[in-house]
Amino acid sequence: MTDVTQLEHQGSTRQTGRDPVAPGSERELADAVARLRRAMRRAARSADPDNALSVAQLELLSAVAENPGARPSQIARFLHLAPNSVTTLVNGLSALDLITRSSNTDDRRTVRLTLTPTGEDAVLRWQATNAGILRTAYDDLHPGWQHLITAALPAVRELIGTIDQLVDQDPKQEK
Repeated sequence: MTDVTQLEHQGSTRQTGRDPVAPGSERELADAVARLRRAMRRAARSADPDNALSVAQLELLSAVAENPGARPSQIARFLHLAPNSVTTLVNGLSALDLITRSSNTDDRRTVRLTLTPTGEDAVLRWQATNAGILRTAYDDLHPGWQHLITAALPAVRELIGTIDQLVDQDPKQEK
């Protein structure tokens, strides 16, 4: 067996004793993703203990960074949050001077969200913290694992897109 093949085999059976393509592997993938998210949150808090923003606040700031000028209702749909939750988050972020609300020139009843320079810095800092964590962890991995992770990125991006499409097609969201 090659080094990479040995790594694949060891990694797939070490925790569960199952082959990665066996029935139930989607549960293992879901568990791995959940554990990665938890590990990233913990590592980010450890790496940047002065960051007092919650993950929900950082996710909202990131969503506005990706969609400048979006309405709160659009951000609520994008993040799958209740509109009142977005309002609460926006109020808090606005009080911290991280986000601004401006009236739409066409319809003064609608509000558009944009990041302040401080909000942009908060997003960049969070992204840099996460990138640093991943870089450090990645560098500690065996080169075979590094290769497998890099090779899997297109498939991971495809999976993300497919999941986003499932969410966008969810008829429960059309209410």
